[in-house]
Amino acid sequence: MSRIGKKPVVIPQGVTITVGKDNVVTVKGPKGELKESVDRDIVVEVKDGEVNFNRPTDQGRHRAMHGLYRALVANMVKGVTDGFEKKLELVGVGFKAANQGNILDLALGYSHNIIFEVPKELKVATAQEKGQNPTITLEGTDKQLLGQVAAKLRSLRKPEPYKGKGVKYVGEYIRRKAGKAAGK
Repeated sequence: MSRIGKKPVVIPQGVTITVGKDNVVTVKGPKGELKESVDRDIVVEVKDGEVNFNRPTDQGRHRAMHGLYRALVANMVKGVTDGFEKKLELVGVGFKAANQGNILDLALGYSHNIIFEVPKELKVATAQEKGQNPTITLEGTDKQLLGQVAAKLRSLRKPEPYKGKGVKYVGEYIRRKAGKAAGK
């Protein structure tokens, strides 16, 4: 058995989980509502304040999905209760970030500014403090969407290994390379 799949998902106070037709799991909480379609082979049971997942056989495919859907539903429960947050940092001279609602305006050292539209499900905030690098904070209930948008923002100017300039996650370690050796 999958160690993760066997573990039940505890339903906190104020969260309701329902399993609809076609095995669609709906999680409603104080921060919003999320839906996930679970594979028809995986059986989802909601009872006694927890959600259990069972698989029919020990096939590799069933074993893989057993833990996957349990983890996805656990992330949905955490998302509608606490929410998720990712912070990105712009390292480089002249790098700037500003937002108007969910429209991000990024100056990343190219000849033009990059206008990036963040999905309406996420909240975006930018901060520029004196002596600090500009930061972008993304918040939302959907962990998968949040990670995807953060990765897309990072890909606009990945951190380079010589000076570390670019868009990086706060706390991310950039492996540095030595520059060219001095001539004779």
